[in-house]
Amino acid sequence: MMFPYVPHLILAGLVGIHCDIITVSKVSVKARGSISIPCLYEPHYRDHVKYLCVGKPWLSCKEVVKTNKPHSSGKFLIFDDKTRNIFTVTIKNLAAADTGYWWCAVELNLKPDIKTSFQLSVATDDPILYVDKQEVEAFEGGSVTVICRYNEDPKVTEWCRLGNPNCVTDKTGVIDGTTVTINASVPKVLNVTMSELRTESSGWYWCTNGDFQVPVNVIVNESTSTTATASTVTSRTASTRPTTTQHSSLLTSTEPHTAQATTSTIYGSGEDSLQDEHRSSTLMTVLIPTLIVLLLLVAAAFLGWWMIRRGKTKPEGSDMTVGSQTGNDPDVHYSTIVHVQHVAAQKKQHHPPEESVIYSTTVIRDSVQQTTEPADGSVIYSTLQ
Repeated sequence: MMFPYVPHLILAGLVGIHCDIITVSKVSVKARGSISIPCLYEPHYRDHVKYLCVGKPWLSCKEVVKTNKPHSSGKFLIFDDKTRNIFTVTIKNLAAADTGYWWCAVELNLKPDIKTSFQLSVATDDPILYVDKQEVEAFEGGSVTVICRYNEDPKVTEWCRLGNPNCVTDKTGVIDGTTVTINASVPKVLNVTMSELRTESSGWYWCTNGDFQVPVNVIVNESTSTTATASTVTSRTASTRPTTTQHSSLLTSTEPHTAQATTSTIYGSGEDSLQDEHRSSTLMTVLIPTLIVLLLLVAAAFLGWWMIRRGKTKPEGSDMTVGSQTGNDPDVHYSTIVHVQHVAAQKKQHHPPEESVIYSTTVIRDSVQQTTEPADGSVIYSTLQ
């Protein structure tokens, strides 16, 4: 009875031995959290449809999301990076019901689909092995540190790269030309530092503790002139500013170029503030005297205007001064009449014409005023200005 099924068993064994898809084996996640799982496939499957399904055994697996059919609720996401031959599945808002077997699979047209499984464990408390961020970034030539946390002291600690069978288990090692340093001096914490990074160092890695792994995506960006400029600014300003050491319990990227860019931004902002304060002080020094001079000019102009207006309000007309004088001869009287013209009239006529002087002769005899010249030559001179 078992003979008809022997070819199928042999085929299943061969498929199990030769894995066309590689992923983690067991992952622990906290409830209401999320997890991203990388699935590495062979290059000749680049143009095929990839999908995620849940359930064990494989025959009862239920598809939840495909690259050509996104999930409607958004709980499941899938992204296919065809340049690296890795598709990533993300499960959000995990619950206890999500504990179980999941499958990364590639759809084939005329052949059975290829697949590989991973086990997901959803914990209500802290997971057995976890990181706070699954994605870190760094710059080429720098370094990055990943902090892996354990719920209990690990028995076996490793740092591995997806698709590379060689893992670093000692304090130092090399993965694909990248130097790896492991520091396990702190209980339940594993500090993994990757230095001398290259763009080829980008990819998915994971910490491991026996059966459990936690994947981390390391992204190495190319160095730019902006980064070099930021480093120069940092070195110039560091001599005048205190150095602050930052400690974080989260998963952090401590690649020097990134830190320099951040520091230079902070320092650059402070330097700009000092320059702005200096400009403001100089501006105030110039503006205050200028305002004082303007106020004095306005006050002087107003005073001049007021004086001119006051002069214009004086009543126009002529002032006449009459003076009389009696000489030794009681019959002869001298009278002087002075006419003072208005200022405006003086402006029009600076020198009085000859007609402004009138000579008149008055002869008084026997208390009778005559206008003819007396015989005895008595003359009264009167001058009118």
